[in-house]
Amino acid sequence: MQGDFREHLIVLRKLGVSAIEVKSPEDMSKVDGLIIPGGESTTIGKLMSRNGLDREIKVKHSQGIPIYGTCAGVILMAKEIEGSKQPRLAIADISVARNAYGGQLDSFEADILFQKSKLHSVFIRAPIISRTSKGVEVLAYHKKNPVLLRQGNLLMSTFHPELTQDARIHKYFLGMCSKRMKGKIH
Repeated sequence: MQGDFREHLIVLRKLGVSAIEVKSPEDMSKVDGLIIPGGESTTIGKLMSRNGLDREIKVKHSQGIPIYGTCAGVILMAKEIEGSKQPRLAIADISVARNAYGGQLDSFEADILFQKSKLHSVFIRAPIISRTSKGVEVLAYHKKNPVLLRQGNLLMSTFHPELTQDARIHKYFLGMCSKRMKGKIH
């Protein structure tokens, strides 16, 4: 709908995945996993709400479909957005502070540790996760801030892995999708 969804599609297709753009509730019936991209969270939230996609995403979440949010996607997934009443999915037991590292000019790149090896990460107007519940597992930090998290069928990164040449985070998410597919009755 808005944001860097094309970059995610490019990574997924390089990994051999048949990926589509999800723009309507009907599109959700065609996917086994969903990536909510970075972009402008208020705009994405309003567009999702306007066409009913937000309700369908919540239904699919309750059915266990893996959902991965990057940057703005994390904001939309959070139950609490500090200082904001913007539309959101409210499916992740986290609180976020929007643009907490600063504005566009304060964007940066950094190496984080993921699965015991360095992962180069791009942070663009990134949120900071200010609170997590007991059910949220932190998979990576930048300094002392959680930047990659998992809660059941949800994966969240405050950075943009689709803007690097490293596809490990996308592979991790595809592993979540594959694991769910193995448990389905065909």
